[in-house]
Amino acid sequence: MSDPLANKSILVVEDNIANQKVVMLQLRTLGFRAKAVANGREAVQEMMHARDQYGLVLMDCHMPIMDGYAATQHIRQLEDEYYQVLPIVAMTATAMDGDRELCLAAGMNDYMRKPVSLDMLREMLHKWIPVNSSAQ
Repeated sequence: MSDPLANKSILVVEDNIANQKVVMLQLRTLGFRAKAVANGREAVQEMMHARDQYGLVLMDCHMPIMDGYAATQHIRQLEDEYYQVLPIVAMTATAMDGDRELCLAAGMNDYMRKPVSLDMLREMLHKWIPVNSSAQ
């Protein structure tokens, strides 16, 4: 399978190492390249240095140092100066009323509840990543 992001990768922001490994394996299975970081501060730093390297961010909401809500807000403030607007999809274990709305209000584009299945991830990526006709 060709990489639907062409020369871009997916940034996985997840503090739980086991969850990181699962998502990274799922992304490889689906034909995507990805890099993982362990918290929101690392995600913001990565976005500042990567300059348009990423085509999508999978963002955990609850992490130490800087949570996904704050990281998303910082990333949105950096857009245009460092990179083009990109989709940010929340990945969270919480399933409380209003969680989706909190994610959207923070600047995320969409929301997935953990555990994330391969089919759920595939569907979300197809929703937010434009498919290049030569990548099919």
